[in-house]
Amino acid sequence: MKKIKLSVIVFATMFLASCGGGEKAGHEEHKADASHQAAKHEEAPAKEDHGQASIAAVEGEQANALQVAKSIEDFSTLVAAINAAGVEDAVVNAGPLTIFAPLNSAFAKLPAGTVEELVKPENKSKLAFILTNHVAPANYPERQLKKEAKKGRKLYMASGKYLEVENKEDGIYVGGTKIIKSVKVSNGWIHVIDDVLVPAE
Repeated sequence: MKKIKLSVIVFATMFLASCGGGEKAGHEEHKADASHQAAKHEEAPAKEDHGQASIAAVEGEQANALQVAKSIEDFSTLVAAINAAGVEDAVVNAGPLTIFAPLNSAFAKLPAGTVEELVKPENKSKLAFILTNHVAPANYPERQLKKEAKKGRKLYMASGKYLEVENKEDGIYVGGTKIIKSVKVSNGWIHVIDDVLVPAE
């Protein structure tokens, strides 16, 4: 277990060093409010954990997507949204999965009050629909995304929608947003993005 914790800390440090300067100052206040509101749902009385999301990492094993996201502050709004929507097990199953993970700054770009509204219990299904639009039930490392882009294929998402993938001069784009960083996890890949991929209703 010590090895897992150490590896997660090292990864988090490297991640924050590489991505920490990318957030726009104009979104700081909105981001703080959105993260605070979403975090309220994590502070509610703890429910007994069930399912795969409650299984702790075993010593020597690579962390899964949710475990990695929980270890990085820049994903705190995403983690709170996953909890509020009750889709934890969807991002920790054996996979392979590819998760396009929005940073806190991505949620801060949404219109004021959007996050606060989405995490309300009555909007649970809508939030789950949005979050599953960030999960592809397939293995998509960067090299495979480039192949899909070359063939003009779209990515099928767990929401039932499709996302266009493009290989541009400055990087790979999915759903119109650029992949900032890619991380291998035990059940697939996390591709870091700075926009929320809101699907058409």
